[in-house]
Amino acid sequence: MSGAQIGLLAFGAWQTLLLTLGGAALGLLFGFLGGLARVSDVKILRAIGFVYVEFFRGAAVLVLAFWFVYALPMLGWQLEPLFAGMLALGLNIGAYAAEVVRGAIQSVPSSQYEAALALNFTTGQRMRRVVVPQAVVAMIPPFSNNIIELLKASAVVAVVSISELTFNGQLIWSGNGRAASVFGGLLIMYGIMAVVFTILMRLLERRAALSVGRQPDPGMWKRMRRRAEVSA
Repeated sequence: MSGAQIGLLAFGAWQTLLLTLGGAALGLLFGFLGGLARVSDVKILRAIGFVYVEFFRGAAVLVLAFWFVYALPMLGWQLEPLFAGMLALGLNIGAYAAEVVRGAIQSVPSSQYEAALALNFTTGQRMRRVVVPQAVVAMIPPFSNNIIELLKASAVVAVVSISELTFNGQLIWSGNGRAASVFGGLLIMYGIMAVVFTILMRLLERRAALSVGRQPDPGMWKRMRRRAEVSA
């Protein structure tokens, strides 16, 4: 490939990274709001959380992207295509994240709630100081999977002419016809980004576990070293 084509792929990778990070930030926001609504004592909030999760979990990212880019302007709202892609991805992945938040909060032992009540904490103080810090540790591993799914789903928004990695790869392929080299390169680039996100989330998981006094699980290399020492 020429230098111009490599530059086009690099720009597409940057746009994919922006889509992933922006969609993850929005998904995290929607996920926390939706998850907290699902466990709220207020019925209307639980209903809103339920509707959000069920609707956007079932909505296809492709349809959402088309709606934000092509249908929404007919109602008088024009979104920048890159942000429209982030919003479509964030709303969809946020619905899955909301269930992660709900499950993590409900997994906190009841004794922790009782201890917070004994300390005369308000509901907000219980959630902020006791429940959420422990629940976050349980949230991070599934959040890691959600981010990888988000990274892969970012390729879908190529159909609305967002110049991300897949879109630019298709442009190069249409110009040189070398499908094997172009899409093989895309596979490698997506794989590298996925590995980087996985490593970063693993480090964040360890840090979160240590912050609440838990011993994090040993990493793959440490487990392999221990097994080698035992076998020796």
